[in-house]
Amino acid sequence: MEDKKQETRNRRVVVKIGSSSLQHPETGDMNLIKMEHLARELCDLRNQGMDVCLVSSGAIATGRKTIGLTERPKNISVKQACAAVGQAKLMMIYQKMFAEYNQMVGQVLMTKNTMINNVSRKNAQNTFEELFHLGVIPIVNENDTISTYEMCFGDNDTLSAIVASLVGADLLILLSDIDGLFTDDPHKNKDAKLVRVVEKLDNQILHMAKGSTGSDVGTGGMATKLTAAHIATLSGADMVIANGEDVGIIHKIFEDDYVGTLFRANKNEDFYIADYIEESIG
Repeated sequence: MEDKKQETRNRRVVVKIGSSSLQHPETGDMNLIKMEHLARELCDLRNQGMDVCLVSSGAIATGRKTIGLTERPKNISVKQACAAVGQAKLMMIYQKMFAEYNQMVGQVLMTKNTMINNVSRKNAQNTFEELFHLGVIPIVNENDTISTYEMCFGDNDTLSAIVASLVGADLLILLSDIDGLFTDDPHKNKDAKLVRVVEKLDNQILHMAKGSTGSDVGTGGMATKLTAAHIATLSGADMVIANGEDVGIIHKIFEDDYVGTLFRANKNEDFYIADYIEESIG
C-alpha cells in the first residue's frame, strides 16, 4: 500500500465486523456508539463513490441477550431461535443508524447452498450487483435461522471472504479483536511480532494460525482469518486484518495510516469459489 493510497485502487469494499466488536463485554448489550460510528465510516466510503458491503455477525448473541439466556446456546434449535430474534433486532438498529445519514441498507442472508447451487449463486450475485447499482449497502449474515451443520459456513470471516469473491471486491477488511497476524499468540508470548504485510500465503504463514479465540461471543480465531485470506487473495482482493475496537480504523486504512496486516491479492484464474466451498467447507 506504500505505492498508492488504498482508495485509489479499491472501488468495491467488503467490511466484516464480529460479535465481540459490537457488544459491551461487561453486559453483552449492543454498543450503540460503536455501531453508529461504523455506520458513519461506511457511509463516508459510499460518499467517496465506493460500493460497500457489510458482513455483520451478532444475530445469535443479540437474540440470546434479548431472550435472556445467560450462556451461549449449544442446542441448534435454541441457536436458531436466538438468530431469528437477534437478526430482526440487529437489522432494526442498523437501519436506524444508517438512516441518520440518508443511506439505504438491505439484508442478505446466505447459506452454503447459496454458493454451491449454480442458480442460487448467480441469483445472489445479481442481487448484490443490483443493490450496489441502487446505492444500497448490503448487510450480510449467515442464515443461522435455517442453517444446519451441513449447510453452514461456520464463521463470518470465511463468509465475508466468500462474499468478497462473489461480488468481485477489491478489498476485504476484517475487523477483529486483535491487531493482525502475529508470529505467535500475543496473549501468551510477549515477544510475538506483528506481521505487517503478507505478499503470498505460504506454509510458514499458515503455521502461525491459532485455532483459538479470546471471546465467548465470536467463532473465528486466526485460522479462520487465514482461510479468509486464502479465498480473498486468490479471488483477486487485498485483505486487511485490523483491530475493530475503534472502527475509525476503517478510514485510516484508506489513508495508509493504521496498524494491521495486509494480505496482498494474488489472483488465480483457476480458483473457483463454488468448487472450493464444496471441497473444503463444512
